[in-house]
Amino acid sequence: MPILELTAEPFVDVAADVLVLPLVAGAGDAPASVPGSPEISEAVAGLAPSAARGDLHRLPSTGLAAATTLLLVGVGEEDLSAVSAEDLRLAVGAATRSLTGVGRAALALPTASDAQRAAALEGAALGAYAFTAHKTGTGEKAPKGALAEIVLLAGEAGTDALEPALERARVLSGSVDLVRDLVNTPPNLLPPAEFARRAEELVADLPITVTVLDEAALAEGGYGGIVGVGQGSTRPPRLVRLEYAPAGASRSVSLVGKGITFDTGGISLKPAPGMDDMTSDMAGAATVLGATLAAARLGLDVKVTTFLALAENMPGGGAQRPGDVVTMRDGTTVEVLNTDAEGRMVMADALVDAVAEEPDLVMDVATLTGAAVVALGKRTGGVMGTETGRSAVVAAAERSGEPFWPLPFPQELRADLTGRVADLRNIGERPGGALSAGIFLKEFVGSTEWAHLDIAGPAFASAPLGYMGKGATGMSVRTVLQVLEDHAGAAGA
Repeated sequence: MPILELTAEPFVDVAADVLVLPLVAGAGDAPASVPGSPEISEAVAGLAPSAARGDLHRLPSTGLAAATTLLLVGVGEEDLSAVSAEDLRLAVGAATRSLTGVGRAALALPTASDAQRAAALEGAALGAYAFTAHKTGTGEKAPKGALAEIVLLAGEAGTDALEPALERARVLSGSVDLVRDLVNTPPNLLPPAEFARRAEELVADLPITVTVLDEAALAEGGYGGIVGVGQGSTRPPRLVRLEYAPAGASRSVSLVGKGITFDTGGISLKPAPGMDDMTSDMAGAATVLGATLAAARLGLDVKVTTFLALAENMPGGGAQRPGDVVTMRDGTTVEVLNTDAEGRMVMADALVDAVAEEPDLVMDVATLTGAAVVALGKRTGGVMGTETGRSAVVAAAERSGEPFWPLPFPQELRADLTGRVADLRNIGERPGGALSAGIFLKEFVGSTEWAHLDIAGPAFASAPLGYMGKGATGMSVRTVLQVLEDHAGAAGA
């Protein structure tokens, strides 16, 4: 993640490689302009730059500012005050994402509010990401890293008012970058045991305790879903439990993340095209890990107990077969009719443990179904669950700027999950597949308040958008963290 700083200097005086400025649309025949800077507006008017959101224009500063170059970014409105927080994140994030190999950028929003500056800082930090761990080269052929340093110009209010926003942006962008790094890591380098080891390493300096169950402990503990999914791989499964429990916390949330470190579909083998994207099938586990770390670093007054359900779904000689029956953690028996419906199997086992914590809310995050992508597209996540749990996530998503859409649990879909020789079967009919998967999970949460986030579409991107490049996006970290902040705030109310 980049170094983030604040300064009270006028933007024309800040030394930087690049000065990033907003470009608003002109009213009527008026040209696009930079708010608060008639000199720069006059200088660029003849270029007729587009002010559409995210459009970028980089040009020499030619004495207009101390920075070497200017980067104008369109915000899509005629008045900066009309630009939403998320549109600012996306626009400014597109700007910093373009600055690979640059050392220092200054970000100025001369007429913006402090809330807008905070959002822009988040977007700038989120955009300054590049995954170069496996690229080689030296000298001119060396891979270009992300923008290294961002300084936000605080405006007339001064830097003190923005210090909390700066700290939150540091923590948030660090957590999102961690999730991106984990999801972008090639699956041969991140089997379940290595994922568990990294989780232990990441919390070593935080007030978080860790327990890791290996394959023997999982079998002994009756985690039939996790064991069954992982038994076709030579790299056995793990269940990681993390606990952040600040003294005196009166509210508690349990998080569960799907951690299929690679998904071939098992015996129900996936088609080859696009299978390489299944390196992202552990994005849910990465997300809840990142959110737990952020909660601890921000010192939130809420207990967080997190479960990472980790397995590799392979079609080895020991793999479970369509038609097998497994016994889950709570004793429920399940017919495995499709081994590619594996995420709900590992999640169900972990949900049993999460509910046993008796939290105020259980929230699970998973790249669970292709059906969610068909229904909502590649950028929007689905949220299901109890009315209270679902509403909490939708409200948090609106505040964080992440697109989630509430989905129902039609009663008639439950009958499709009744097993022929066991209590349940792991798939229903094809129509409403994302809903059936959620209804399956519902069987393991009882009466606990619960929300299920299906991020199969937005967790991994084939095209860039704003602060998100290709590959892992880190989408849903902000929403999960906002839910935890809301619970911490409720405890203090």
